[in-house]
Amino acid sequence: MLIEIAAQTDIGRRKKKNEDSYGVFREDSSDLTFFREGALLCVADGLGGHVAGHIASKLAVSFMKDLLRQPPPPTDELGNCDPLPAIKAAIQRANENIYNDNKAQNLIESKKPMGTTLLSAVVTPRKVFIGNVGDTRCYHIRYGEIIEKTEDHSWVDEQVKAGLMSKAEAESDQRRNVVTRSVGTHPEVEIDTYTWHVVPGDSLLLCSDGLVNMVKDSEINKLFRRRRSSAEIAQRLVNMANENGGLDNITVIVAYISPSLGRRLSLWWTTFFMHHGKKVLWTLITLILCGLSFAAGRFAALHGF
Repeated sequence: MLIEIAAQTDIGRRKKKNEDSYGVFREDSSDLTFFREGALLCVADGLGGHVAGHIASKLAVSFMKDLLRQPPPPTDELGNCDPLPAIKAAIQRANENIYNDNKAQNLIESKKPMGTTLLSAVVTPRKVFIGNVGDTRCYHIRYGEIIEKTEDHSWVDEQVKAGLMSKAEAESDQRRNVVTRSVGTHPEVEIDTYTWHVVPGDSLLLCSDGLVNMVKDSEINKLFRRRRSSAEIAQRLVNMANENGGLDNITVIVAYISPSLGRRLSLWWTTFFMHHGKKVLWTLITLILCGLSFAAGRFAALHGF
């Protein structure tokens, strides 16, 4: 499966430690048996201010990677498979193990045991299967427009749903980073799942709330409308979050699904021109001037000037 993926993580401008973790596991990953074509993408955001949030996020991604060594999901008579039960089971295992680590360290009774958000997506040629806990978010983008996104499990999001707070108020509320679900802080965890149908040319954006709280959806839309590679978009998103304040760690994964040959050539040319445009332009100008000078000299010689 042709899929162009780029990932970036950044500490931001205010934090002293990066508690985000991510994983990009493709068809060439070792010991892969779970799927033939596609990728497993994960983003985890360790709970800020909690004990060892950075360790919890790394453990969560590690447990999701173990999914790759499992047998492929069973298929129906049409050859379709559903990896969501396996994704949910992997997230539950991560929750159980991190929770048990908390118990072993006598952290359960404390106000801030080790915990993390966790978003995992299995990308296949026709569908994307997602499991989500917390306020790490996934966007489904087509033709530069966000057509779907995951639901955040945050305090302000619940207030908006209950009609107790407007979206504008939620965006500026200082409690917008308080999550209502997390991996590792309780013996059981509720997991949201999604299945999105994708077509060639679609894009996915997985990101921690360090991007979501700093960059508006309209700005994300605008960026994806431009002809940029996944690596350039990922870097630009991180830069935008920092330019807007960089209040938290920032992690993004950008994936183009089966980009067409025309798009790949266009992205290559755009990237090449961005990095070498001035040099190419001056070379062309020099060649043109040399050509004109040579032609003028030949013309003068032939006519006796």
